[in-house]
Amino acid sequence: MRSPVDYRRIAHAMAAGPAAAGELYEAAALALTEIAAGRRTLRAVRHPLGFLCLPVEREADRGVCVHVFDDDARRAAPALTTSPVHAHSWDLASCVLYGEVGNVRALVREDAHDPTHRLYEVRSTAPAAVGAPAWNDTPAVDEIRPTPRLVRCTSDPQETSTAGEVYRLAAGQFHATVVPAGTRAATLLLGRTRPGGADLTVGPVHGTAHRVVRQTCDAATTARTARTVLRRIHGHHGG
Repeated sequence: MRSPVDYRRIAHAMAAGPAAAGELYEAAALALTEIAAGRRTLRAVRHPLGFLCLPVEREADRGVCVHVFDDDARRAAPALTTSPVHAHSWDLASCVLYGEVGNVRALVREDAHDPTHRLYEVRSTAPAAVGAPAWNDTPAVDEIRPTPRLVRCTSDPQETSTAGEVYRLAAGQFHATVVPAGTRAATLLLGRTRPGGADLTVGPVHGTAHRVVRQTCDAATTARTARTVLRRIHGHHGG
């Protein structure tokens, strides 16, 4: 079943600023209601960065997801084998539905003489590319491969976005997303792939190639997660 959520409409609302926040909440609530009622066959995916991804829509180079951050998602996530600092091959725009989401932009520069890290390329096998929705019960496998690029990584101050605010990260921008333990947040996220890009992560200088399996949740867990996010959205907005 095709989702009624429209990428172009959401992108337009995100560009319109705070005045269009209600339209973004409406789009998220529409998608979550379908998932909670079982009218969608998608499954939530546990991400190594410590959140649950609800893959709402995927078409060609565009995707719409809801990301859910809480302590349960963190505990159940696959172990992170590199570092939280990473760069997407796709442009990201994300509206915070509730809670607070921090982003720390990182400066990553080549330094073969005194490196702090090595860059790793992340390639995801079927059913979905890195960061994109998975549409069936087959788990996505991230192949994490060291590159020859030795780097020095430093961080800028954290930028925090609150409910109703939209933050953007261009493809290739290294960053780490921060939602502290004991807190809860959710985002409505748009992604659009840039041709020729690569998904990269910062990891240990002497690390080796390995793989990480992203666990796919069952239908009951997926529906329960959607209901929980809906309840928190309505509670935050007094609905």
